Amino acid sequence: MKTKIVLFFLFLSSIVIGQTKVGGNVTDEFGEPIAFANVIFKNSKEGVITDENGNFYFESKENYSTLVVSYVGFEKKEISLKPGLNSGLKIQLKSGTELKEVVIYTGKTSKKNNPAIDILRKIWERRRKNGLKMFKQYEYDKYEKVEFDLNTIDSAFMNSKVFKGMEFVFDQIDTSSISGKTYLPIFINETLSEVYGDNEAKKTKEITKANKNSGFGSGDGVNTFIKDLYADFDIYDNYLKFFDKDFVSPLSRTGINVYNYVLNDSMYIDNKWCYNIVYYPRRKNELTFKGDFWVNDTTFAIKKINLEASKSANINWVKEIYIEQEYEVLNDSVFLLKRDYMMSDFSFSKKEESRGVYGKRTTLARNHKFDIKKDDKFYKEEVNFYDNAVFNKPDEYWEDNRFEALNKNEAGIYKMLDTLKEVPRFKRIYSLASILGSGYIEIPKWKMDYGPIFSTFGYNDVEGQRIRVGGRTYFGSHDKWRIQGYTAYGFRDNQFKYGISGRWMVNPKKRLILSVGNRRDVEQMGVSLTTSNDVLGRSFASSALFASGVNNQLTSVNLTTLGFEIEPAKNFTFQTNLTYRTLKSASNEFSLDYYTDLTQTEIKNEVKQSEINLVAEYTPKRKTVGYGVDRMDVDFNYARVFLSYSQGLKGVLNSDFNYQKLQLYYRQPALIGGFGRLFTTFETGKIFGEVPLGLMGVIPGNQSWFVIENTYNLLDYYDFVADEYASLHLEHHFNGRLFSRVPLLRKLNLREIIGIKGVYGRVSDENVMLNASGLTYVAPEDIYWEYHAGVGNIFKVMRIDFAWRGSYLEMPDARKFAIRASFGFYF
Repeated sequence: MKTKIVLFFLFLSSIVIGQTKVGGNVTDEFGEPIAFANVIFKNSKEGVITDENGNFYFESKENYSTLVVSYVGFEKKEISLKPGLNSGLKIQLKSGTELKEVVIYTGKTSKKNNPAIDILRKIWERRRKNGLKMFKQYEYDKYEKVEFDLNTIDSAFMNSKVFKGMEFVFDQIDTSSISGKTYLPIFINETLSEVYGDNEAKKTKEITKANKNSGFGSGDGVNTFIKDLYADFDIYDNYLKFFDKDFVSPLSRTGINVYNYVLNDSMYIDNKWCYNIVYYPRRKNELTFKGDFWVNDTTFAIKKINLEASKSANINWVKEIYIEQEYEVLNDSVFLLKRDYMMSDFSFSKKEESRGVYGKRTTLARNHKFDIKKDDKFYKEEVNFYDNAVFNKPDEYWEDNRFEALNKNEAGIYKMLDTLKEVPRFKRIYSLASILGSGYIEIPKWKMDYGPIFSTFGYNDVEGQRIRVGGRTYFGSHDKWRIQGYTAYGFRDNQFKYGISGRWMVNPKKRLILSVGNRRDVEQMGVSLTTSNDVLGRSFASSALFASGVNNQLTSVNLTTLGFEIEPAKNFTFQTNLTYRTLKSASNEFSLDYYTDLTQTEIKNEVKQSEINLVAEYTPKRKTVGYGVDRMDVDFNYARVFLSYSQGLKGVLNSDFNYQKLQLYYRQPALIGGFGRLFTTFETGKIFGEVPLGLMGVIPGNQSWFVIENTYNLLDYYDFVADEYASLHLEHHFNGRLFSRVPLLRKLNLREIIGIKGVYGRVSDENVMLNASGLTYVAPEDIYWEYHAGVGNIFKVMRIDFAWRGSYLEMPDARKFAIRASFGFYF
């Protein structure tokens, strides 16, 4: 009986294997690894290129008996294979000596007399005449599947106490066809959509028809993050953006400066004669790939391409990126993308044995139609459209409409995760991750969240140690109304503070929102030029635990707001706010006093001010999650234009001043090809009329130990004030472009930052005469400026900036040099 069982499983395994798996290492005669060698199954087009250490692994669903290994300058070698798994192969290539009439490219290939580069130039000439760009308009159906898997699963991992009570999840373990590592599927997301494009109008639109999410959180929220993480790309572009980094495409016009190209083979593929070109990086630590592509000999359109990111590439938390694209031939000459597969290995370490998470995306396209023009209104984006039916399609719908069936393990993820979410231990792990991610502790029983927990403790010279507790109503991510509030206590001033606000989205379609709130708190007002009416907003400097110098120039604020907001077009909003505030000094060592008469004999120490505020804001390409009253940004790499007009209402509720304030804020991040990202921030404003210190523009200083956006590192609070100002900040992130060329720094994957900031401003004589605070008004009429250089990606999480003062060096107690730091998790 036992023998029969063993024979049965052996037979079953032979059926299940029904494929060839190979892995190993390729070296030269001296035992040195051969990077980027070509490894392929004989008489097939299935193969890979070895990595920088000569290692390789791949598999095929077909049975092959021979492996062919080749590299320019070496003799081709054939290896006999046994059925099933062939791992740990040690392959040694001998230097080639008999091909005397053939030009051999070794190491860095020549840019001259290289047939591969001649073909590449033909690709450049035809790049805008291939694929979807050949047509005026196009449309097609699209299926996208994204999966996340825990990888490098071994017995020690499975026996971990973390998985006690959850052992059933390991029933879904499989092996990667790319890396040969075991993995456990933990999440899957599927999307069916219709894609439309107009090349003449340069417009695109994607309509989601169905979305299915096996994981946690709302389907659309997960879907939005996935689309940002795995953004679409065109292989013919010069730069390909992955994980917020610009990789040089192997088909880029600048490719010959960063890649070596070798014409490796030629053969018929789908009755089309194609050339095979192998490419690999000229230098390490740059954002490049290795791989090969097949290109047609007449249209010079790509038939098939694979890309594998260099392991030394300056990118964090990603150990591996692998991409495959296949194109189908339509009407004999049109090559259209049929299948796009991308796999990323996310890991804390790039060591081969380290565990991580696979992120895999498969995209399929079909039913292409061309030159069907749509009205311009068709491409207009919906402001806030949410169709719940899209995320609740039945299983039968998916079985009928998927472009390809799920395999056994993929299909099992849905059931496995439904079971897993009922396991108490997993619930605790998930709750902890949710708290760290959102900053809030969920209390489902009361339909509320407690937090944000990261604001619980603070310190300043007026309040001393400060403790804060708060919460918000929370029924779900698409709540149409929300109430939130907090209370805080300072142990030095022995005073309670509080803030409360309520927001109600009356019209979801145009995001018509009404808001009301009140806050009584202590705040540092000298850290922002552009005014905010966020009733619960409080600057970082108001309670920084780590700061330099004295932080006692704080203001007691009592702010009440009534607001109206609408978004008539996508990412374009209008706001109207009616506010009433009282301002007075929170410290005996700081004054907001002002004269109330021309003879300067009467002084008042409190400002009472009513104000109406009109705001227009435009944020093109902003991506958000959620359709409720509160939304969350996916990232902050979008432009922002903010225009504000404020009118002081003297006499309304005993308001003290009549003035007009005009402010403009503009922020623009821009990718500069392969040279990183430039951030430009411009602010300007003017106050018409007389105002005291509490309503003046204060040039934002930075007395913390940290890098704070839109502040000046070498200014203290209230060093400069102005009622008319213009400020410009320029900061460029090279993302390691320069350090990657310095041998001793290359392996550290550090990143360079440089920047310069400047501000001009002045104060009217009338406002100088009004001032009775004891603070001498100084405006940067001769332009204050400073510059900084920084090193980022220290230990993958740390940035250190060195800042120097460029002007006003003679000011009393002027700081001429400062060091600032910041921490964060970035790719």
